[in-house]
Amino acid sequence: MSHHTHRRDFLKCSAAGLTAGLLNDRLCVAARAAGGHPLAPRPSHHPAKAKQLVFVFLTGGFSHVDTFDPKPQLAVDHGKTVSAEDLRNITTQPLLKSPFTFRRYGESGLEISELFPHLGTVVDELCIIRSLHTDILEHFQSVLAMHTGSATVPMPSLGSWLSYGLGTLNPNLPPYMVLCEHLPYAGSQVWDCSFLPPEHQGTRIMPGDEPIPNLTTQAKSSTIAELERQMLRDVNEAHAADRAGDPNLRARINSFHTARGMMQVAPQLFDLTQETAATLDLYGIAEADHTSFGWQCLMARRMIEQGVRVVELIDSGASGNWDSHGDMQAHRPMAKRADQPLAALITDLRQRGMLDETLVMICTEFGRTPWDPGPGRNHWHRAFSSLLVGGGVKGGIAHGETDEYGILPVKDAVHVHDYHATILHQLGLDHTQLTYRYAGRDFRLTDVSGEVIHEILA
Repeated sequence: MSHHTHRRDFLKCSAAGLTAGLLNDRLCVAARAAGGHPLAPRPSHHPAKAKQLVFVFLTGGFSHVDTFDPKPQLAVDHGKTVSAEDLRNITTQPLLKSPFTFRRYGESGLEISELFPHLGTVVDELCIIRSLHTDILEHFQSVLAMHTGSATVPMPSLGSWLSYGLGTLNPNLPPYMVLCEHLPYAGSQVWDCSFLPPEHQGTRIMPGDEPIPNLTTQAKSSTIAELERQMLRDVNEAHAADRAGDPNLRARINSFHTARGMMQVAPQLFDLTQETAATLDLYGIAEADHTSFGWQCLMARRMIEQGVRVVELIDSGASGNWDSHGDMQAHRPMAKRADQPLAALITDLRQRGMLDETLVMICTEFGRTPWDPGPGRNHWHRAFSSLLVGGGVKGGIAHGETDEYGILPVKDAVHVHDYHATILHQLGLDHTQLTYRYAGRDFRLTDVSGEVIHEILA
């Protein structure tokens, strides 16, 4: 297959289709025959448990001691002063009990806050990591760290690394798609490919009536349209051949191929009339809804079905995010917005037989302090909680422990690098081998550390 092969011909090599379970293998063969399409599937380092990732980012820093890490001793010692760290100094502040009650759910009996009753119904699918920690307690840096492994210098995003390491399962759609209504801290850097080849950049989708602007095209004679496309391809290829060392030019040409493919498949992708009323009810949305977090979660499932390698959902509503300095009751509307859709996504993937090969990560940039003089909580980076679901991870377990107040990990501490290493491992990638040489040195998502959390793997 020549370098000039059209995307349609590229896919003919895999006519068995995704549902037959052979698409990835056949596309790998096609890629080798083509000399390597930049987004064609690549072999993993070891057999993968998961083929795709849904990355749910609850931006703002939800409080671990009010959600997934119950601390009854906080209520007992409410008001007692403890040593407290903030951005600039060490002080003493009073312990602040949680205003929310916890209850046990499922056969596992894991405790979850009243903020997440719907997630409680799928608790036996959840792996709750209660001992996560990161390096810096400011939003911008911690958001970068959770996405790129680096809290200081912007680096390639997790989604970009997966696109680079594994390629895509559907060349008509970007390999890394980001549903983002409002920018998080650090902005679009969180889905940037940095020094990786530009094809691996995350593609932002704006929830709304027209998620991808100018998607539809006017109908033309297929013969004329094909002649125009062929002529454009020939001109582009000739132009690129004269500038073989310019990766940005090649990426731009490839982006036009993807854009043309999106014009064919994306209208159906965003058409919720294909969904049953029961499915819409499960996510808590109406057919005309194109902005809610429920819509975003349903779109994530549809994108995964279409072979998108990484789908990221960034939860930040018009009324704000999870940053609750003034009053912890601000967590209520945020949790209400996310709880049912997240439980629906997990349920839907399970019912369709997709959860075993789809890893879902639900995280935030840091936790909140167990102390505060008022009804809100400050940033806290030394201990917080996150979730992993499906993709060969054990369900119905809590991994790691924090102390009686939730201040520090006391068992099985998990750094962000460990979290990333485990995610890459489940997708078939050794985090120490997934490297890219730039500016004279090899870079990787986990920098020079990180351990796979084998205890949570099924």
